[in-house]
Amino acid sequence: MTREHRMYGRWESPITAKSLASMLRLSEPCWDTDGRTIGWVEGRSDRGVLVVQDADGGAPRDLTSDISVRAFLGYGGGDFTLSHGAAYFVGQADQRIYRQPLAGGPPSAITPAFGAASSPAVSPDGRWLAYVASYDHDDCIAIVDTEGKYWPQRLATGRDFYMQPVWSPSGDRLAWVEWDHPNMPWDGTELALGALAFAAGLPTLAGTEIAAGGRDVSVFQPAFAPDGSALFYVSDEPGSWHLFRRDLRSGAVRQLTSGGGEFGQPAWQQGQRSFCVLPSGAVVGIRNENAFNSLVLVDEDGTVADLAAQHPEYSAFSWPAASPAAISFACVATSSAVPPRIVVFEVEARRLSPSVRRRSDGETIPPSMLSQPEAISWTSFDGETAHGLYYPPASARFEGSGRPPLIVTVHGGPTSQVTASYGPQTQFFATRGYAVLQVNYRGSTGYGREYMLKLRNSWGIYDVRDSQAGAQALADRGLADPAKLVIMGGSAGGFTVLQSLVELPHFYKAGLCLFGVANMFTLASDTHKFEERYLDTMLGPLPEAAAVYRERSPIFHASRIVDPIAVFQGEIDRVVPREQSDSIVASLRSRGVPHEYHLYEGEGHGWRKAETIEKFYASVERFLTQYVLFA
Repeated sequence: MTREHRMYGRWESPITAKSLASMLRLSEPCWDTDGRTIGWVEGRSDRGVLVVQDADGGAPRDLTSDISVRAFLGYGGGDFTLSHGAAYFVGQADQRIYRQPLAGGPPSAITPAFGAASSPAVSPDGRWLAYVASYDHDDCIAIVDTEGKYWPQRLATGRDFYMQPVWSPSGDRLAWVEWDHPNMPWDGTELALGALAFAAGLPTLAGTEIAAGGRDVSVFQPAFAPDGSALFYVSDEPGSWHLFRRDLRSGAVRQLTSGGGEFGQPAWQQGQRSFCVLPSGAVVGIRNENAFNSLVLVDEDGTVADLAAQHPEYSAFSWPAASPAAISFACVATSSAVPPRIVVFEVEARRLSPSVRRRSDGETIPPSMLSQPEAISWTSFDGETAHGLYYPPASARFEGSGRPPLIVTVHGGPTSQVTASYGPQTQFFATRGYAVLQVNYRGSTGYGREYMLKLRNSWGIYDVRDSQAGAQALADRGLADPAKLVIMGGSAGGFTVLQSLVELPHFYKAGLCLFGVANMFTLASDTHKFEERYLDTMLGPLPEAAAVYRERSPIFHASRIVDPIAVFQGEIDRVVPREQSDSIVASLRSRGVPHEYHLYEGEGHGWRKAETIEKFYASVERFLTQYVLFA
């Protein structure tokens, strides 16, 4: 079919704002202890619904119709678990943990209605539930009986943060990750192993040892071997995140993976997982290399098998969960052209047999109509290398002439990474004739600990300059129109947008800022507990680093912003409060800088309501048409 010529940025796309607003958010697949029932959370607009499905082919069904499921501790996650024929989940409205039978019946609350709860974990005998609790700025590992007859008790206390509690198969040990300010979980954490004592009432801790990690070593996700002989975890002690096995009898530690790629991830949420242990004792891990994921199988004898060739349709995975009754595991699988799916992989003789259990949308758009990413690198302003993913414009019907406009997208965090997963925002732009550069600037994860640590004391420098250098490199290669460069980001990425417009006037044609940080002083004083000391490493501790905070706060230099900008903000954002955006917009308005301000009622740190998502994309498209394409 002959292609129709139309200018870049004005192609008719198969992806609409309405279709993006209707996509489901799939997360945290989990098996019941019988290995027959699987559950997951579906984000539907601003609600979280717990969905379960029997393994014998029954249709998925909503388990929570009246209570929205969502944990709020930190950035959320750790929403639920299944055990012994019941679901234990966190209610969004009151942050209580509820118990609901899978066979039917109403939910019953088993924790009180104060504070916040996350990551419920049920003991092997089904009697006790350990979880992460937070109340009045104090976090702990707590424990309660699964019927809710006892008042919950603190089990492990004294550290600033806890995450990922797991029970040993015998039920006499509990493992978890803990750490203190000013560290973030990717800076340094410790893996604690606690012995439990059982008497009258709830179990107590008889003793605790630190099994791995330290102030400058990040450990992630403990998991016991099915026979209780070993404890698996991820550590970046070798210089990047790799899988380890600690023998619980001898104390011997063995590194299971090595070489290129990483097996961990920055723990922004409670429920994150990057590997699972099969009933056979083998481990399935997610390897992240150059922002592309693949599955790896580590047998009991230590043999490592790369399974990438067996899942060519997928390039990103999350939340792997092993079935307790079969050699299979579930996960969320996706790629740049495949929207997220709940997939169960059966493993036999190192062979994978996938079964799709749930799709996040109708998948009516052929992959050939979508943009495929390329992992690229470029030399930044100081001669060092930065990384990212490049998406060219994509259309089966249209073509443009000359160089396409480029949207440089900056991930949040700032300690994070963009991977080759399905990005509805990216495909929204690419199928309209824009090229997209997703920047993994120095300070991002996925390229080793040394690369991640580059951002210490340098936030606002490497993210800004690496993004600029990446855009310039694409323009120099003829892949982008240097007169039509746009920078876009949310949260920490929104800060990079603002700081780029401050530092680099007229380099970008326009900016798109989503709930961006404008004032580092108020961020340090007003943000939630999880990040209240984050800036100690990103900029330096106060008051010693006050001059740096002022230098890197766009609000104090807002008079230098002269390029058109659209600002988007959630009204009830507790991470980056609306005052941050209000202050920037006040400066733009007073000076007559072309801008738009969209404040979304009832939204927090990101959009969940379908109507908000639809309005957001419609506004972005109008803004780019006015200030970039036809400016």
